[in-house]
Amino acid sequence: MTDEDWAGWHDAYDVPGSPLERRLQVVRKWIAAALDAGATRVVSLCAGQGRDLLPVLAAHPGRDRVRARLVELDEHNVAAARRSAPPGVEVVGGDAALLGAYAGAVPADLVLVCGVFGNVSDADVRRTVGLLPQLCAPGATVVWTRNRREPDLVPRICGWFEDGGFERVEVEGDDGYGVGVHRYAGPPVALEAGERMFTFR
Repeated sequence: MTDEDWAGWHDAYDVPGSPLERRLQVVRKWIAAALDAGATRVVSLCAGQGRDLLPVLAAHPGRDRVRARLVELDEHNVAAARRSAPPGVEVVGGDAALLGAYAGAVPADLVLVCGVFGNVSDADVRRTVGLLPQLCAPGATVVWTRNRREPDLVPRICGWFEDGGFERVEVEGDDGYGVGVHRYAGPPVALEAGERMFTFR
């Protein structure tokens, strides 16, 4: 698999006990919790094949009330997500780093930033966290991931969230992966559609 083989990257989800498989289960747990709490508008950045959200949504009793937008650049992943997407879920083939990709779908109650922070610079992680309020309704849940390899950036990411008006809900994981959950406690912020959050390395 090359660095650009983002469809093949998903194969590790199917390996029992792999860090990605364990991470996926934790992310799904927090997605279900947000849906249970009444989240009805969802956006997912660099959504891949939608393996985190789509199975949870399909099994959730409130699925018919949910409107979601998944943004993904890789055309193979977009096709796979579209095959699995139920009514109410829009899969957009485009650059998830551009805030304009979410126009009309935000402010959201649940924002998924999974598989992003390990593939961009530390400066772009901080920039993205600083711009996330533009995607969030007050009280929104953000679920994010980052590997725990040294130097472990997870504690600093938590600090950036908390400096930006988010409250920490939970951080889970081990030395292979980390899953963070933060709740937006700030006011509504207008979407600046021309802004770029990050650039993949």
